[in-house]
Amino acid sequence: MNGPIKDLIMSLSNFFITKAGAYFVSLNVLTHTKITLSPDELELVNNSGWILTKRAVMDKAVYLFGDLSGKVKAILENEKDGLPQAVLLSEPKISKGENYQQLPYVILDYPRCFDAKNVFAIRTMFWWGNFFSCTLHLAGIYKEMFETAVAKNIVVPSKNNYFICVNEDQWQHHFEPDNYFDIKTKAGEEIKVILLQQPFIKIAMKFSLQQWNEMPELLEHAFSEMIQLVKI
Repeated sequence: MNGPIKDLIMSLSNFFITKAGAYFVSLNVLTHTKITLSPDELELVNNSGWILTKRAVMDKAVYLFGDLSGKVKAILENEKDGLPQAVLLSEPKISKGENYQQLPYVILDYPRCFDAKNVFAIRTMFWWGNFFSCTLHLAGIYKEMFETAVAKNIVVPSKNNYFICVNEDQWQHHFEPDNYFDIKTKAGEEIKVILLQQPFIKIAMKFSLQQWNEMPELLEHAFSEMIQLVKI
């Protein structure tokens, strides 16, 4: 056999030999990898109860946000004056995942206007082992529409439990210093400058997981405050 078919068979043969060699190399590396369990890991792998508890907690977080979505929708309807039609027409969305920085989370987005450049959203988040949060997120045309109102409203003296995002990446949610700063640490004029210069605005409130049983009221109040920030 000669010609293109012969060349093809030889190429395929080399391909499978190469792949097989890589596979055996991979297995060889794996056998030298430490795969023994620590005492804590061994205890967990023999205990199915914690997995079932984790599932129950996640389900309760979803239920909490489902109940909250109806309440905040009523707030938005009452505060609809001055808000864009696209914001008012959006519907609540609850999503959950397992791997924001390797930990599970549940998110309620409402309102939720997202496109490539323009964002008007309030994101409520439960992040396992960390916190609950409520975040106002404005970008593009919505930032232009509301940045003056936000810069004015956020420096009212009683509004001292906010965090402002300073990260270049607007899709990070943790509260480390490279992402958020506490509003109490800066003067009012400095805060205004930061808000107006940033290409987007993210203002967040954070709650301890120890406050779980109070979350329905706390998050409803936080949502109402976020809406008040954009009111002219």
